[in-house]
Amino acid sequence: QVQLVESGGGLVQAEGSLRLSCAASGRSFSTYSMGWFRQAPGKERQFVAYISWSGGNTYYADSVKARFTISRDNAKNTVYLQMNSLKPEDTAVYYCAADTNYSSDYYWLGSYDYWGQGTQVTVSS
Repeated sequence: QVQLVESGGGLVQAEGSLRLSCAASGRSFSTYSMGWFRQAPGKERQFVAYISWSGGNTYYADSVKARFTISRDNAKNTVYLQMNSLKPEDTAVYYCAADTNYSSDYYWLGSYDYWGQGTQVTVSS
């Protein structure tokens, strides 16, 4: 079992920055990969970023590449999403998720078996 709690969301102006955190508990954090997803009103939840258990591999959606950075601190059982140059279209509820089954499909919601409750990010123009 894994429990995930996101924090760090809020209201920011366009071109601003936010850092999201996701604190994990339960199963040993360093044994599974993590992802960030987001869901805007009326839209499907979509992949944002992925990081492997060791932090050695990361992947990003094209829409956030070069603006967002995913990282993890296994000693603190926490994964982060640093978001820079934010745009109004980044407005969404952001969710962290854990993949404890070592799926190769890091961009697919179904690969993740534990989810946080989400944190709202609102970017004003």
